[in-house]
Amino acid sequence: RRPTTDDRRPTTDDRRPTRPNSPALMDPPIPPRRPNVVLVMTDDQGLGDLGCTGNPWLKTPNIDRFAQEAVRCHDFHVAPLCTPTRGGLMTARHPLRNGAWATAWGRSLLKRRERTLAELFASNGYRTGLFGKWHLGDAWPYRPQDRGFSRVVAHKGGGVGQTPDFWGNDYFDDTYESDGHAMRFEGYCTDVWFQQATRFIDEDDSPFLACIMTNAPHTPYFVADRYASPYRGHPDIVEPEFYGMIANIDENVGRLRAHLQARDLERDTVLVFLTDNGTSGGCVCDTDGFVQRGYNAGLRGKKASWYDGGHKVPFFLRYPAGGLVDRDVPQMISYLDLLPTLTELCELAPSPDPVSPGAALDGTSALAALAGRECVPIDDDPTRVPILVMQNQQGPDPPARWENAVLAGRWRLIEGRELYDVQADPGQRHDIAEAHPGIVACLRARHAAWWDDLQGELAERAPLVLGDAHENPTRLDAMDAMGDIAWDQPHVRQAVPGCGRWFVEFARPGHYRFELRRWPAELGSALDALPADACDPDQRARSRRHGASGDSVALPIRRGELVIGEAASRAEAAPGSGSITFERYVSAGQTDLEATLLMRDGGRIGAYYVYVEWLRP
Repeated sequence: RRPTTDDRRPTTDDRRPTRPNSPALMDPPIPPRRPNVVLVMTDDQGLGDLGCTGNPWLKTPNIDRFAQEAVRCHDFHVAPLCTPTRGGLMTARHPLRNGAWATAWGRSLLKRRERTLAELFASNGYRTGLFGKWHLGDAWPYRPQDRGFSRVVAHKGGGVGQTPDFWGNDYFDDTYESDGHAMRFEGYCTDVWFQQATRFIDEDDSPFLACIMTNAPHTPYFVADRYASPYRGHPDIVEPEFYGMIANIDENVGRLRAHLQARDLERDTVLVFLTDNGTSGGCVCDTDGFVQRGYNAGLRGKKASWYDGGHKVPFFLRYPAGGLVDRDVPQMISYLDLLPTLTELCELAPSPDPVSPGAALDGTSALAALAGRECVPIDDDPTRVPILVMQNQQGPDPPARWENAVLAGRWRLIEGRELYDVQADPGQRHDIAEAHPGIVACLRARHAAWWDDLQGELAERAPLVLGDAHENPTRLDAMDAMGDIAWDQPHVRQAVPGCGRWFVEFARPGHYRFELRRWPAELGSALDALPADACDPDQRARSRRHGASGDSVALPIRRGELVIGEAASRAEAAPGSGSITFERYVSAGQTDLEATLLMRDGGRIGAYYVYVEWLRP
């Protein structure tokens, strides 16, 4: 059904009096309500990190019950890392096309021309909200509120407490971005995301898209003791807090479903649960990816692996009004298929502002498979099944041609040379490449054609935009630098070296102010001093739990150096100042910006934060 301007269900008061059996005066039929969509995606939770997928220790009764009542996809794949999954899910385009193929180095930015799931729903009259983790850019035009979400409550960076995030956040009573403004919230992070999503759902009766993207159970493994304590002391459980974080997620999923039921919304809501990559804390693997301790649903590899344990994840979808309940789906479906599937399911009109001309989606609708109208048999011929390429990497430079896995039905080609039949060998223990050279050659050829097709898009970088009126000033931070990075706040505390170089675009010519900082502005700390919270015992204890020593390191900063393109400037650090400030006239356009802090002993280190503000023409 085409979207209408008013999808409220008529109440008794809305209807005109009628006479029985009078066709002319009978109520008109009530059109079906456009489905709401609630998308729950957790972070670093693998296929084996649920009770319903066989975990012998972890208790997840609410998600297990939901899975029993939902469509269950048994061969669902995402990318092996979080940012590529998020960008691919939002655009239905492969990470190497959309630009978001790594978690840092400026390679986590979703290119400006890409059109997102949120923009598609918004253009069709939906309210759109994102709660939790975004990790596709923290500054305009990459923020979630710039990409179609009308309501946003989220942390910055790839996790709570990372370098871009508000300083000192540690999962409890933190300060998050609320529609672009820093706001303190009481409570545990996962509880906050679900609570804010529930409030968004209740704002009015219009249809909505609510994306609840938890940062849990990503490191650091922080959770209230009552969730973790049941898992302590067991010799096979690797990280009790990791399981405790999942137990808290499960509790929130139960509360969410109860709320939808109480509001009489569950029947008309597409509720989706999935995770963004393989497990991080559920098991310990050897150097070949085989599980040595813990549970991983029989899979080889974990987060960041090309083997199935890195990217095969749970996926459950339920929509009672559409008949999408209690069904098993055997065929392979991926994160790239979710946008086209929801487009068909919700009967959305195409976005009025499509991706650049000629740019096709990589995903296709899986609605027929989810509804049981299509059952694709497992085919031995790799030429007759779609391929899915897992090709992304960690680092500032694009991946090499064969840093990948090629998935085609039952076949897995790893790095162009190892071949596995996951129907016969789901644990990928037996490399059969020598026995099937024809299949290897076929998959290599199909990958080569795919690789050649994306080269133009792969070469493009997404710049950090400075001086635009939508956000001025803009902050650069060490996580988005193009070389060595300090991606976590404990790294900044300990003065882990970073390169301090960013790829930027000056949106308009004019005079700009540049503030080079060791500490973020919200701390108010001097360049060469320790932050005020360094003497807080509770903060030091929390920092140690990050895997850091908890001790901050002071730097004897004497001056700063700023290089824009080929033009360099130096300035002295004023005593007690929190920044070294430059004012420069800059032409519009793209270039590199490098900011360095120079020590009294001759050492040098990249600035961790640079605030850039356009002042005047």
